[in-house]
Amino acid sequence: MDYHLLGLILSFLFSGTKVLAGYPIWWSLALGQQYTSLGSQPILCGSIPGLVPKQLRFCRNYIEIMPSVAEGVKLGIQECQHQFRGRRWNCTTIDDSLAIFGPVLDKATRESAFVHAIASAGVAFAVTRSCAEGTSTICGCDSHHKGPPGDDWKWGGCSEDADFGVLVSREFADARENRPDARSAMNRHNNEAGRTTILDHMHLKCKCHGLSGSCEVKTCWWAQPDFRAIGDYLKDKYDSASEMVVEKHRESRGWVETLRAKYALFKPPTERDLVYYENSPNFCEPNPETGSFGTRDRTCNVTSHGIDGCALLCCGRGHNTRTEKRKEKCHCLFHWCCYVRCQECLRAYDVHTCK
Repeated sequence: MDYHLLGLILSFLFSGTKVLAGYPIWWSLALGQQYTSLGSQPILCGSIPGLVPKQLRFCRNYIEIMPSVAEGVKLGIQECQHQFRGRRWNCTTIDDSLAIFGPVLDKATRESAFVHAIASAGVAFAVTRSCAEGTSTICGCDSHHKGPPGDDWKWGGCSEDADFGVLVSREFADARENRPDARSAMNRHNNEAGRTTILDHMHLKCKCHGLSGSCEVKTCWWAQPDFRAIGDYLKDKYDSASEMVVEKHRESRGWVETLRAKYALFKPPTERDLVYYENSPNFCEPNPETGSFGTRDRTCNVTSHGIDGCALLCCGRGHNTRTEKRKEKCHCLFHWCCYVRCQECLRAYDVHTCK
């Protein structure tokens, strides 16, 4: 057991008061098995941690949608971990903690921007998909954005109602972001950027009908892309995120904080761009204050010159190499008819980990 890592996790868990101050801890419902039964047990709405009154009312009024909300956050977390799998910060979550990312999201960094965007997109995506699959009685297929058919196809199937999914995500995820401070403004912007990505990537999906696979008749419907495409797009937006500065204005309700692009020479961010206003830590060494787990013992790519390479991922500390033997199928032969028979071989691999 790595006691250094265990101590770091414990320090995250026992610093909860500071971490949870403005944290969207309702995201923790994505990691709790008890929330998969939300549709049949409305009483659980009151047990979801971190819900503000508007979210609690939404949950109780639209309980059948809540499993999709939970699934959407889970989808966003999984995509975050895929996109950052080779980076110093790899979207690690902490079990048995309401602040599932630890203190990393306390700062208004690029990482916070990405997580809010991908989680909001995940909620919109999962709700939209659930409606199209007919698992909810309050939503269904989209019949408002069809328009005339093409010359060689006609409308058919179930067009996914992304507008409804985006509406649910906006009503639920943004409910707690109503403070007149810079962080709420940043979270609202990035949440909306994630949802806009869903709408921008809607496309026509078609199916051919006819004898022997011919395409005598082709029916089409509006569909969401694979969520991986959403993650890839938002990861590009993370890499090109716009740095902002905080400005204070006096209004009738008091002081209000807004965001302005830090560099006037650059093109100002659009609603599709991610924004942040605090620098990220380097994530090289463990640090309970920043939420960094460090990169010690992380697997690195010795042949890569990118961030997943041993030079950058290990932050100049060097790396260790060990040999692992893995069982693999080999010498496979096709036998008529119709199966493949393989032998099992041991193959040696070099595994490189950061010092």
